[in-house]
Formats: sequence, C-alpha cells, structure tokens
Amino acid sequence: MTTVREQPIVRPSTSAALRLRATMAAARVAFCWFGVHKTLTPEQKAQAADTFGAEGQYLSAAKKLLDTRHPAFRAVTNIRHQIVATWQAMSLPYPEAGIRLIRQDKIDDFNRRMSEFRQDLEEAVWRLDEHYAELKSAARERLGSLFNPVDYPESLRGLFAVTWDYPNVEPPAYLEQLNPVLYREECRRVAARFDEAVQLAEQAFTSELMELVEHLTERLTGQVDGRRKVFRDSTIENLIEFFRRFRLLNVRSNEELEELVSQAEQIVQGVAPQSLRDNRGLRETVASELANIQHALDALMVDRPRRNILRRPALTQREAA
Repeated sequence: MTTVREQPIVRPSTSAALRLRATMAAARVAFCWFGVHKTLTPEQKAQAADTFGAEGQYLSAAKKLLDTRHPAFRAVTNIRHQIVATWQAMSLPYPEAGIRLIRQDKIDDFNRRMSEFRQDLEEAVWRLDEHYAELKSAARERLGSLFNPVDYPESLRGLFAVTWDYPNVEPPAYLEQLNPVLYREECRRVAARFDEAVQLAEQAFTSELMELVEHLTERLTGQVDGRRKVFRDSTIENLIEFFRRFRLLNVRSNEELEELVSQAEQIVQGVAPQSLRDNRGLRETVASELANIQHALDALMVDRPRRNILRRPALTQREAA
C-alpha cells in the first residue's frame, strides 16, 4: 500500500516575506570584550554605605578599572562601533536577538569587511597594550584603596575580539522524519518570523527616513539667535546614503513607503549643500516639499508603535551582539 507523506502546514506568507526568505541569510556578530567595571566587594560596599548612613545590601556600587577616555582605548572602542554600524548598514532586522538578515550575494563582501575589522581591532589592542602600564598606574592613583592588582590581567592582548557567523534560521530537515508535528510547528514559527521581519524592515526604513527628513527640514528652517542653524554637508549625504541602502535592502513590501522614498530622493537629487546655504528660495522650496514628505510619513506611522529594532550589543566581557 502506497502512503502519501503528509506535507507541513504553514500559514500563508506575504510575497515580501517569501522573497526575504529566499534571498537573505542570517548574520550574527559577537564580541569578547574586557570589562572595565567591577562590582565592589561586600566589605567595600558596606564601607561606602556608612558614608551615607545606608545599608550595604541596598547599595549597588562598582569601580572603573581603566580610563576609557584614553585615546588608545577609544581607538579600540571606535572599531567596535564601526563593526556594529557596518553590520547594521548591510542588513535588515530579524525578530531574534543578535541576528540580522543580510543579502546572500553580499556575504563575501561582509566577510571581507569583518576580516579587515578584526585585523584593525587586533592592531588597536596591541597599541592599547603598549599603554597598559600607564593606564594601571593612573588607576592606582584614582582608585586609592579600591585598587586591587588582581583585577588586572598581565596583558590586554587577546581580551578584545570579534567573531561572526551565519546561523541557520530554517527548520532542520531531519526534524521532519523525527517528529513531523514539531517540524510543522517550526515551519509555522519560521514563516511567522519572516512575516515579522518584513514589518520590522518597514518600520526601520520609515523611522530612519522620518528622522533624516525632520533633521534636514529643521536645519533649513530653524534659527538660533536670529541666525540660520548650521547646515553641514553630511545632512544631505546621510539622506543619499539612506536612498542607496533602501534600494539595496528594500523588500518591496510597502508601495506607499517606496513612493515617499522616491519623492524624497527627487527633492534632494542634484541639490548641492552649498546651494542650500546660498540660495534662500531653493532652501524654502526644499523645506516645503520635505514638510509634505514628513506629513505623509507621520500618517504612515500611525498605529505602528516603534520597537527596539537595532539591538546594540553592550560592552560586557563576553556576549552575543
């Protein structure tokens, strides 16, 4: 007797979600980071609490092991910021902490850029380590009796690192044979997540365009002490970069948003920042047209609560970004 294998039942997904699922890959970035804050011992907290007439168990206190404002330490931190910014600029949000979606045809480029960042980070840590004795000496003076040599490793080399991988977010194929019911549940869960990823992408693009348009309009019309506010080239350049990323990552799920992006791009297309500074008429025209875009974006965001889309990693000793 021939049996027909039961097919997994999934709820219908939007075409945008299916397109996202077919063309994107999950990308995850993680850091190993030396923690510069250390909680005080119970005895130290008790001593600090006595100063305020408080009980130590109700006091939270920590000490800072190194001066993170030192140029060498800032150089290390800046590379981390660049890594996160690049990861986010090349990807779309995904409703799972620490994971974002990157175009499959951009994986090689992403891998190359992360490798370059890793090398830059290693070099910056080596330079930081050259100042390590100086930083410890400064900490000894600033912390006084709170300074404890045990808190400090012999070297900072190897204590700052970045890794990245491409986790599988699809239901595991073997599960279909082991547990068909669970496999169908996983199929539904993954389909729902990609539907949500489309919504997150729309929200992210809409919110970013809103912020950029608001900022540019405010720069064009705002005044301080009767004088026009400073207008920097980056105000236009950031919009142009947004248009580039939108074309690259747009999942074509919202025609209204696409039209507003197109209109905004036409408004600033070919407009030089210096022309906006020098030409009052041009400045007023651009500001008026952008105000219309802003009003339409306001309507588009009605009943769409903002979410924590960009999950930035915290500077802990070891964590997933």
